[in-house]
Amino acid sequence: MRFIRTKAVIATVGLALSLAACGDAGDDGGDTTDVEVQENAGDEFDEGTAMKEFADSGEITIGVKYDQPGIGFKGATDDMPVGFDPEIGKILAASLGIAPEDITWKETISDNREPFLQEGEVDLVIASYSITDERRQVVGQAGPYYVTGQQLLVASDSDIESLDDVKGKEVCSVTGSTSLDNIKAEGAKPRGFDTYSECVDQVLSGTVDAMTTDGAILLGYAAEHPDELKVVVDPFSEERYGVGYSLDKPEMCQWIVDTLTKAEDDGDWAAAFEATLGQSGVDTPEPPAMDECPAA
Repeated sequence: MRFIRTKAVIATVGLALSLAACGDAGDDGGDTTDVEVQENAGDEFDEGTAMKEFADSGEITIGVKYDQPGIGFKGATDDMPVGFDPEIGKILAASLGIAPEDITWKETISDNREPFLQEGEVDLVIASYSITDERRQVVGQAGPYYVTGQQLLVASDSDIESLDDVKGKEVCSVTGSTSLDNIKAEGAKPRGFDTYSECVDQVLSGTVDAMTTDGAILLGYAAEHPDELKVVVDPFSEERYGVGYSLDKPEMCQWIVDTLTKAEDDGDWAAAFEATLGQSGVDTPEPPAMDECPAA
């Protein structure tokens, strides 16, 4: 099996500038990853499968977030989104012989992930898409390729080190989120904002004591402000991020699992993490074991 090696730039202009402004944080080579694009990929798949169709056409549409630094982000002048989720998308596309620049990216928000898959607007959803039994009733979800959980984002000089420390303090998140309910149960004073970025600004200004949501999202913001923000406390919930696909194409599950397992084994998964979420300074975690695919 032969491969064509291409270089995929994964750092956003904004992230690169913010890291550069803080010193040499972006100068360690962590702003790029190598993506191995399989040559003659169509020969590897059975006729009639979705993977054969993608490989022969050289086209695939992947839905990702555009507003979560480190996970999935696309600035107004960027050619393509960047972050850990797009990197996972590039790994999957490469196994089909599709280079990063040939992927069609589509902004996908939380509310339209299932509809986009059901209506064929996208072929894959890789958008901080937590696996749940309810979602698996209407779409396929392969994975998890990453496991995170609710944590806290605080100022670098904050004395908040544990959940006990948030009692009586103001902690923000997105209005209507379960994160606010969870932190209220810990004795904090919850404050809701329309967007994550508003909440981050409140932490940076010292108006609120902390922000809470999935640790993966928080790591992205910490990477943007490495000298000013840090992520603290062990995860106190579990979110298992999966790759969404249409139940009309069940054969995609095993392809996703096999491709990502290979990426975990050969270091591509770790390289993707280190170049994105790892820019916050957090250690690269062990990749999670993935669920078995449903019986065909």
